[in-house]
Amino acid sequence: MKTLDLLAFDFGASGGRGMLGRFNGKTLTLDQLYRFSNDPVEVGGHLYWDVLRLFWNMQQAILKYVNEEQGDLASIGIDTWGVDYGLLDKNGDLLGNPYHYRDPRAEGMMEEAFGRMPRKEIYERTGIAFENFNTLFQLLAMVTQKPYIMDRADTLLFMPDLLAYFLTGEKMTEFTEASTGQLLDAHTGDWCYELLDVMSIPQNIFTSIQQPGSLRGKIMPSLAQTLGAGEVPVIAVATHDTGSAVAAVPAKGSSHAYLSSGTWSLMGVEVNKPVINSKTFEWNYTNEGGVNGTYTLLKNIMGLWIIQECKREWDRRGEVYSYSEIADLAMTADPFLAFIDPDNDSFYSPGGMPQKVQEFCRNTGQRVPETKAEILRCVFESLAMKYRWSMDKLEEITRGRLDVLHIVGGGVQNEFLNQLTANAINRPVICGPVEATAAGNLMVQAMALGEVANLQEIRQVIRDSFPTENYMPQDTETWDSAYGDYLKIIEG
Repeated sequence: MKTLDLLAFDFGASGGRGMLGRFNGKTLTLDQLYRFSNDPVEVGGHLYWDVLRLFWNMQQAILKYVNEEQGDLASIGIDTWGVDYGLLDKNGDLLGNPYHYRDPRAEGMMEEAFGRMPRKEIYERTGIAFENFNTLFQLLAMVTQKPYIMDRADTLLFMPDLLAYFLTGEKMTEFTEASTGQLLDAHTGDWCYELLDVMSIPQNIFTSIQQPGSLRGKIMPSLAQTLGAGEVPVIAVATHDTGSAVAAVPAKGSSHAYLSSGTWSLMGVEVNKPVINSKTFEWNYTNEGGVNGTYTLLKNIMGLWIIQECKREWDRRGEVYSYSEIADLAMTADPFLAFIDPDNDSFYSPGGMPQKVQEFCRNTGQRVPETKAEILRCVFESLAMKYRWSMDKLEEITRGRLDVLHIVGGGVQNEFLNQLTANAINRPVICGPVEATAAGNLMVQAMALGEVANLQEIRQVIRDSFPTENYMPQDTETWDSAYGDYLKIIEG
């Protein structure tokens, strides 16, 4: 077959990339075509995404392809983080910049929601874990605080759908992204209209839902002419970045868990339908949409955010370390000095993160880490222990043994944490690919174009295209003993 040129836009909370994929029918190659920052903007005490600047950067990436590459784009796909959205008026104009999920306006909205519908009933309807930033609570904040904006709203589009709308003019919602917001009925796959009514969220702002691998539209003629790219098809891939990353997990069979490792860590298993029971409710596990009708039963863990925030704090003081230097520094500290719960609310907000780690240890009666090395080792070991806790709970929920953990995403590059994770879970860890989200995005495009048939064939391409690295458990008896100490901290 002719090699296809595919373009994936992969947006994270701090930056975006235009990733060029070339697929020859058997293997996929990746090249970073264009990279740009994604800088939230604070105005009047609120935090926003600069979505028009993001779209401008998308255009620059397409222009760069047109000007520098020999070939024609077969398609474009977009993935972003979950839950955030933009509102359009009846003319299709944007009603202000989308809010950032760390904006404080949704504080207290969980309690407001539970006053309208009991927590357990919301979970039984949606199967989505409770987080302050869920779209449900963001919209409830809008309804109660700025009803005049909701009165003008005609269409809600999640971030990847909003960017696709800017490209194509088509207003639709992709399933994996929609599933993050706690607005879908887990039993029907459609919007949970009863929940919307109870929360006074207007039903008419929601569009039809597309499955990943559907054609969204083509670049609008006027924009295509400006860019010189032609009317390239835009595919609704698994537009939630986790959905794209999970699609690129190079696993065989079903006795594995995956960990998408980055600013957030998402640990889960793939299932055929949502798993909603007393255990998933108690432990706050979530059911998000996947490719080919699958679901991802997962735990949302704070991830490398805490390390990133420590680095930012020290950078501001002029004490600059690379991430590889941070890992090397952590290795110099004594093990198991203290533990934190990475998901404690105190670690959610930016700023003063080293002090927050120390304060948590002090408040839980532990030895307080004093040096940078001790703080970092405490965080890394606590993350590995939280991964074990999450994996243990997945086995209880699914009543099956998980023989291996696949780690994908940027966190794959942290060899120290990978080894700690293997030690903690006492199972092999297979790492790679680093660019799982972009690879999954690109291969769902290939599926939409008829070049691969299903998720199994996508994963075969991933296995044939990208190397992996294995980590075997070490010093497991010591880790088992320390895990008991960790449980005392997080479970009391």
